[in-house]
Amino acid sequence: MSPVTRRRRLVAAGLTRALATTVVLVALYYLLPLDRLSHVPSGEVFAGGLLLLLATAGWQVRAVITSANPAIRAIEGAAATAPLFVLLFAATYYVLALAHPGSFNVPALSRTDTLYFAVTVFSTVGFGDITATSPLTRSVVTLQMVLDLVVLGLGVRVFVGAVRLGRGRNAERPGGAPGDD
Repeated sequence: MSPVTRRRRLVAAGLTRALATTVVLVALYYLLPLDRLSHVPSGEVFAGGLLLLLATAGWQVRAVITSANPAIRAIEGAAATAPLFVLLFAATYYVLALAHPGSFNVPALSRTDTLYFAVTVFSTVGFGDITATSPLTRSVVTLQMVLDLVVLGLGVRVFVGAVRLGRGRNAERPGGAPGDD
């Protein structure tokens, strides 16, 4: 098999795994009993989700560094971590909407509504059809906007740095192929 064909297959496999991960995460978002969390303080729900996100991102970066194909693994890792970030906020908004019905201008937001809202905030589109109305919810939306910038800037830098480290490790290994990823 030629190196180009091998590389294309590796990229296709990585993107397929990232897509599968995203599908599983979205399915979990819709299947998990988030309604039960409406009695738990919103800060605790968000902090737990944030810890899960940070652990996942750390694991993904470690996987990039130790991968035989760090650039491809970084694409897969970023493509799996970004949906988790958006879903963390969607779940937080859903729990907030249940626990504090006046948090948004639309009563009784569904999971799809809160996912839509989290994506519009992440993409900076902000159609204005759903808006945060309480100080708590506005604070969470503001936090998402700030973290969006951090994730886009710092997150990309971390993954690029991990690729460099991974390539360096591969070049130092006996039989390592530096241009193999």
